[in-house]
Amino acid sequence: MSAKYLFRILLFGLLIWSTAGCKEEEDIEPVVEEPVNPNIAINKWINDVMKEVYLWLGEMKTPIANTSAPEDYFESLLNRPTDRFSAIYPNYSELINSLNGVTLEAGYEFTLYRESASNNNVIAEITYIKKNSPAATAGMKRGDYITRINGTQMTLDNYRVVIGQINKQHTLNTIRFNEEAGNFQALPELSLNPVQLAENPNFLDSVYTINGEKIGYVVYHFFAPGPGSGSTAYDQEMDGIFADLKAQGIQHLIVDFRYNGGGFVTSAVNLASLIAPGVTASDVFSKTKYNSFLMQFDNLKNVQTPFKAKSENLGKILKGNRVYILTSSRTASASELIINGLKPYMDVFIIGDKTTGKNVGSVAIDEEDNPNNKYGLLPIVSRSYNSLDQSEYTNGFTPNIEAKESTERLRPFGDVSELLLRKAIEQITGTPSGARFEQLDRRDVGSTLDSKVRAGVMIESVDRN
Repeated sequence: MSAKYLFRILLFGLLIWSTAGCKEEEDIEPVVEEPVNPNIAINKWINDVMKEVYLWLGEMKTPIANTSAPEDYFESLLNRPTDRFSAIYPNYSELINSLNGVTLEAGYEFTLYRESASNNNVIAEITYIKKNSPAATAGMKRGDYITRINGTQMTLDNYRVVIGQINKQHTLNTIRFNEEAGNFQALPELSLNPVQLAENPNFLDSVYTINGEKIGYVVYHFFAPGPGSGSTAYDQEMDGIFADLKAQGIQHLIVDFRYNGGGFVTSAVNLASLIAPGVTASDVFSKTKYNSFLMQFDNLKNVQTPFKAKSENLGKILKGNRVYILTSSRTASASELIINGLKPYMDVFIIGDKTTGKNVGSVAIDEEDNPNNKYGLLPIVSRSYNSLDQSEYTNGFTPNIEAKESTERLRPFGDVSELLLRKAIEQITGTPSGARFEQLDRRDVGSTLDSKVRAGVMIESVDRN
């Protein structure tokens, strides 16, 4: 018998003895028990978890009342502002689905901009459309502008409320640039019904031969091994993509992480093992360090993650032992882990915007013993280093060539005139594009990518056994 159950029995016996000794049987009044606040048990679980795994254990704050809402209680513990990333979610199952790219949505992402410096109107530029989604069926395209959602013009004051409606049936008014006419033209109003969509992160792969240089291009939107628990379908598909690139004899590789906010470390290891020149399972991809409590355990003192030995590895066929990585300010976490992990082995040439700067990792945690607790925690539990013990990128990786896609009208992914891809091709071939492109002076207000669970997330693997 455990001590907690013995204590309850002793306490129950004491209460019976006390009441019997004070009143005659007929005088005993019924005891009305106050309902137990369910937050107390949930918050105790949160506190217990954080005292074991939280990276900044010594800086963890004193919690607020244990009857508080779990979201507030969790937040009260965090080492803000140093900790920018720890989060709590009301439903663990939905959290895991989101990390694997499974969400209720219509299948489009966008970036928000002010319509004009002279007014407060906000418009949304479509950044990409997901395959087999309602948005794809409706004919939406990257570069389209959303002017109204459910008939409402977005403004700086209301856009957060308005875009909160797109996870239900909604209408869109859009405009599209007409290349021949040289202007934007209105399209028919769209009505979209969100579905439970499993997004494949392997968005696009192409091979170009330009000025005698054979260039492979891969667009990868987040790190997930597959659409569900135990699935490795996406990793296997990536292996097939690299096998094809290798068979075609590419000389240069461009990997597009501009919208990649992170995901599972296992998929990052898989991708890095396809890129790094001739690595084996004896070569170290990354090192992981935990808090002072966890570092007492021998199996956590010197955690090193090796590369995988993969037949699809590009080996040493890349000219200059270089890989080109396309980035934005939303490139984060597992994407940055790859940049950092590859640097000791090859030249990582970055084109785009400065990355987010997330060198720490999370573990998704739920409570198995309390069926009434649906919450999922995503606390920061570790810091990552490469094989040379380098980890100083909390301010992000600075690009070798700066290029912000907000400065030009968006063109289709894979189009060699698209800004970031064009810059990479120019660097590879040494031949600047002779085309002239309109320059736009705008700054984004936000993006649908910012609200993704996977945004800025790097998930360490967890063994429950």
